[in-house]
Amino acid sequence: MHTMSKYNKMQPLEHDAVSWKDGFWGRLHKLCRETILPSMREALDEPENGAVFSNFYIAAGLQEGERKGTMWSDGDCYKYMEAWSHVYGITKDQSIIDHLDPLIEVIAAAQEDDGYISTPMQLDGKEYWSNLRDHELYNMGHLLTAASVHHRVTGKRNFLEIAIKQADYLYDLFMPRPPELAHFGFNPSNTMGAIDIYRATGKRKYLELAQCFVDMRGSQPGGGDQNQALVPLREETRAVGHAVTAGYLYCGATDVVAETGDEELLAGLKRIWENAIHSKMYITGGTSAQHHGASERPEFGGSAGDVHEAFGYEYSLPNATAYNETCANIANAMWNWRLLNLSGDAKYTDIVELVLYNSMLSSMSLDGITFCYTNPLRWYGAEHPLLSQDAYERWFISRCYCCPTNTARTIALMHNWIYSASDEGLWLHLYSSNSVNAKLADGSSIALTQQTDYPWDDTVRITIDEAPAHEIALMLRIPGWSDKSSLSINGEASDMPLTPGSYAQLKRVWKAGDVIELSLPMRPRMIKAHPKAEEIRNHVAVMRGPLVYCLEGVDLPDDISILDVYAPDDMGLTASREDELLGGVMAIKGVARHITERNGSKALYLEAGDEREANLDITLIPYYAWNNRGINEMTVWLPRRY
Repeated sequence: MHTMSKYNKMQPLEHDAVSWKDGFWGRLHKLCRETILPSMREALDEPENGAVFSNFYIAAGLQEGERKGTMWSDGDCYKYMEAWSHVYGITKDQSIIDHLDPLIEVIAAAQEDDGYISTPMQLDGKEYWSNLRDHELYNMGHLLTAASVHHRVTGKRNFLEIAIKQADYLYDLFMPRPPELAHFGFNPSNTMGAIDIYRATGKRKYLELAQCFVDMRGSQPGGGDQNQALVPLREETRAVGHAVTAGYLYCGATDVVAETGDEELLAGLKRIWENAIHSKMYITGGTSAQHHGASERPEFGGSAGDVHEAFGYEYSLPNATAYNETCANIANAMWNWRLLNLSGDAKYTDIVELVLYNSMLSSMSLDGITFCYTNPLRWYGAEHPLLSQDAYERWFISRCYCCPTNTARTIALMHNWIYSASDEGLWLHLYSSNSVNAKLADGSSIALTQQTDYPWDDTVRITIDEAPAHEIALMLRIPGWSDKSSLSINGEASDMPLTPGSYAQLKRVWKAGDVIELSLPMRPRMIKAHPKAEEIRNHVAVMRGPLVYCLEGVDLPDDISILDVYAPDDMGLTASREDELLGGVMAIKGVARHITERNGSKALYLEAGDEREANLDITLIPYYAWNNRGINEMTVWLPRRY
């Protein structure tokens, strides 16, 4: 069974409702199943990698050896298994089951009789629940989610039974709310996992467990901002601390709201969202400005202690030292996806799309084999000072391997984020070529096909393949950046208002063969930041549709640095399809200003007014595609030349 969320405005479709065509996300899904995941399996067998399957075999007594990888290795392996489960949901490829079943058998053998499983703890002989940074709940939460997905798409219970046994163990441990465990759950995937197992089984005890996890956070003295344990969530006013643990916590809490209608909790989450999105989010959708720093807390005298991999101060958005861990960026999309389903508000979909096309995809090479952890907005090539988790080039394995598996599972589940259903009808959130056969709330069905080369092309053609005999609505998202949208039905222009950042409701009796054409004109746009954002004040970035663009050093003459390129008020920006560039992208060309010191000085301070200037033709590429042509410079923001 799979229970529907009581308080969500819309519900997900069946796992096999969508079939990909040859569009942007369809090609990525093919890459995921043919390259990303098979390559990832090889990485998960590398002894020096941060995530390894070998720990399960050792814990199960099936092979000799010592524990490898990080304390959160198990959770990253579960994300890999979840990704394959999502792929199976579309392909029904028996070889995926044949691959996962033996892994599930090993996990079952590694699980202790009482339900506990976190192999790094088991193999190290450490005292359980003695240190929140041992990531026990991170590992367990991802198991709960992966097993729930596996059960939903396969109907098999072998993985689910392991998860139920573990969830029962967690229920017995946490429901008495022991004070010493109040702040446990560093990287708290456990709340989402508890909701997932509740939805998979319908057993209310697991919803109670999720509520317990939310209620315990910040309920006792001694918590800090690093893992959002200083202030109870219902009282929180700002986004603080580690941006992954924050995103996972906010996702789990939003899941609780979807099942309980907890208005006080939702009010707290909305305050956090306003703070995070309007003063701490990068133009790419990234959310973690700080590698290391202090938490901004005026209400506690200025600071609430040291933090790392964290939200920065309000409007503090450095470029070269931006952390923007991929998992934090994905968590931002996951949270906004949940808020969208709760509310139907397109402002959340805009953030989901922003992350997916920019700060998630930027983490992966175009061939799907190598990855990066951080996603800065400026890079000084081989001279860039490396901070924690930075690297000059993408890597195949890493001491911290959480981001590749998170990227893979997000690409694998993308078909679940294209549409939703509600009492009104079918919601179209994201645009890419696909076919869908959707069961609606009233039991009727509608089938349609999307044809589009979005985000390169601005036209989406939707053909109705099957429709009920009664009136239903199609809710088409009008992106917040789209200020000149137009719509036609069966060739006749519609005069209905298309408000940016909303859903256009098309309500009528549809019939097979009806055609909707939605035009979302994409022009290169020069974007500026709030004046309080000092690092990017008097700078501009370029966007086209949902894509952020950047200037990469390889596209400049050898003797010109990105530091010498300035943006005039009118750059004459034009977009053109470049099929041979970076796998085929829409590049943006324009004329910038090349400004250097006449005396060639690189002194820290110089008298202004003695610069040499010239026009410079530049080519901008989508931000997600940078770092695929060797070590070189890159910048998203260009200083303005008035």
